[in-house]
Amino acid sequence: MFATRFCVRWTFAAALILGSATAFAGDDEKPAKQRAPIVGRWDMNVQSPEGAYPSWLEVRLSGYTTLVGSFVGQFGSARPLARVEFENGRVRFSVPPQWERRKDDLRFEGRLEGDALHGETTDEKGRRVTWTARRAPALKRSQPPRWGESIELINGKDLSGWKPRSGEGKNGWIVQDSLLVNATPGNDLATERKFLDFKLHAEFRYPRRSNSGIYLRGRYEVQIEDNYGEEADRHKIGGIYGFLTPSVNAGKKAGEWQNVEVTLVGRVVTVVLNGERVIDRQTIPGVTGGALDSDEGAPGPILLQGDHGPIEFRRLTLTPGN
Repeated sequence: MFATRFCVRWTFAAALILGSATAFAGDDEKPAKQRAPIVGRWDMNVQSPEGAYPSWLEVRLSGYTTLVGSFVGQFGSARPLARVEFENGRVRFSVPPQWERRKDDLRFEGRLEGDALHGETTDEKGRRVTWTARRAPALKRSQPPRWGESIELINGKDLSGWKPRSGEGKNGWIVQDSLLVNATPGNDLATERKFLDFKLHAEFRYPRRSNSGIYLRGRYEVQIEDNYGEEADRHKIGGIYGFLTPSVNAGKKAGEWQNVEVTLVGRVVTVVLNGERVIDRQTIPGVTGGALDSDEGAPGPILLQGDHGPIEFRRLTLTPGN
């Protein structure tokens, strides 16, 4: 009698538990985009009085209902969003300043319409500016690329094939003793040609405490900086700035020639620094600070950061993928 009542009660309780678990599982198994259509990666474009600049947003679901994310501004690195508010098609989020010359938080408000976002924010002077965003492409490849003929980007004579990023600032890049030299830091330098998937071999050296970088497609910065002997970090040499951390710091001492080999296929990147594979087939989430644009699906140039510190390149060889 006791055993019978116990079995009945246990069966009833188990059914309640399993039923609740199934209900929760049903909600959880729905695609994140269906539960919160704002979830995903967004390529942003901010229209300021001084001109447009790229930005980037990622929204993720934490648990059942909480939305969090990451944000990349006009410059600097990816920074976390502790909460993203989304209700009735409207989105709001804020982020503390990083390198911006302001004391108040950056606050963004917008509306989701289809697969596009548009909204407003304020700049460092408190002026209202508009922004738009579209879903970032996956950039998945159905098959490995077939590598073409290698291209030497430095001819050892002049700056043919290169152009300064901005026509306003002085271009301090020169060719000296067959080297491409950032003699007077102040302007970035980009190739006139644009590329999609490629392998890039670069040989470079810099003086103590210098800082530079190579932007892949003009959007994803491979950090170059004098960090000899320091712990590896996503903001230091060999990292995809603010996103991907090298497995080790393989940087050499300042003044020594170093080399980096980068393979970029879609979003997947491999970085070999001074013979050490420091990033192995990892996915780049989005554009890094200082990118030329946020049009991630389009080809882009090789851009050398020149507004920070001096650097010399003796070789830049690119092998395009077909």
